[in-house]
Amino acid sequence: MGLLWTLIIGAIAGWLAGTLVKGRGFGLIVDIIVGIVGAFIGGWVFGLLGLTAWGLLGQLCMATIGAVILLVIIKAIKSA
Repeated sequence: MGLLWTLIIGAIAGWLAGTLVKGRGFGLIVDIIVGIVGAFIGGWVFGLLGLTAWGLLGQLCMATIGAVILLVIIKAIKSA
C-alpha cells in the first residue's frame, strides 16, 4: 500500500508542479517521476529548515514544493 500512495502522491505533486511552473502537466509517467524526486528534494529542504510534514496533505505539499524547486532548477539550466 505504501508504494501505491507514493505513486499517487508523486503523480499529483508532479502534475501540480508542472501546472505551476509550466502551465500544464507533463504526462502521467513524467509527473510521477518529477513528484517522487520532488518529494526527496522537499524532504531535504524541509529538514534543513527544521520543518516536518504530517499526514497525506503535508506529504503532498512537501512533494509539490520539492517538485517546483526541481522544475525551476531544470528550467534555469536549460535556458543557460
